[in-house]
Amino acid sequence: MIEARHLRVLRAVAATGSFSAAGRELGCTQPAVSQQMKALEASVGTPLLVRTGREMRLTQAGEALVRHAGGILAGLTAAEEEVAAIAGLRAGRVRLVSFPSGSSTLVPAALAALRAAHPGTRVSLEEAEPPASVEMLRQGDCDIALAFRYEGAAGAEEWEDLVVRPLLTDRLVALVPERHRLAGAGSVGIGELSGEPWIAGCPRCRGQLVQACESAGFTPRIDFATDDYPAVVGLVGAGLGVAVLPQLAIESVRPRHARTVELRPAVRREIVALALPDLARVPAVAATLDELVRAGAR
Repeated sequence: MIEARHLRVLRAVAATGSFSAAGRELGCTQPAVSQQMKALEASVGTPLLVRTGREMRLTQAGEALVRHAGGILAGLTAAEEEVAAIAGLRAGRVRLVSFPSGSSTLVPAALAALRAAHPGTRVSLEEAEPPASVEMLRQGDCDIALAFRYEGAAGAEEWEDLVVRPLLTDRLVALVPERHRLAGAGSVGIGELSGEPWIAGCPRCRGQLVQACESAGFTPRIDFATDDYPAVVGLVGAGLGVAVLPQLAIESVRPRHARTVELRPAVRREIVALALPDLARVPAVAATLDELVRAGAR
């Protein structure tokens, strides 16, 4: 019989490449890791790891087991949390992953409301952009992932296996230096910025920017690229270029020496909270999803 603790050890060994590193990650000794791996190999009846120098390499069976481990452990977590809630324990744990502008706007309000209503629920927060955050969810490394996708973008089916809770629709705006010729305009077509140097954001936003510009008949000259929204605002404020940012990102940063201008035609992205179907029924996860929805409606 495969035990959950053995699967967690196997995943740690696969991720770190050695028994000693896995032990440090899990808070146990190297011999303890070795013993648990031997027990797991005895349970499945085949080798899962091969030593290559100082590191460990997964066998084909090991790769298969690691591939399934995330879903298995997520299902076990769901079972444990739901049983605990049914038994009357007023406690819960939620692992939340969010992209940066969501972390600074939606998440604080949601978690403050959650703590007031359910003080025994603990929430941890980690930042990652989609699609990495969605992959973390599917691998069992988080319980809820905040994600986004742009209107009209391909791949609408990529979330079909998940519970999708819409939070809000976020509109992109142009950001220009305060002394820019278009700083006082009511709105601007992206084609009017074709000759400008650009500051681009995260990889997914960068792809959307290039697509929007090419639809307007030009390829943007990207002088700077950074995942840090305050850095984007700072570069624009210093007169080094223009940018297109989600409104949600502007709300989380105080633009200095920069002005926002409405973009036409409108470019929007859908902000959602995602969860695996099993985990979405866990009371602590369901309550967190509800508070995120309320935060998006404010």
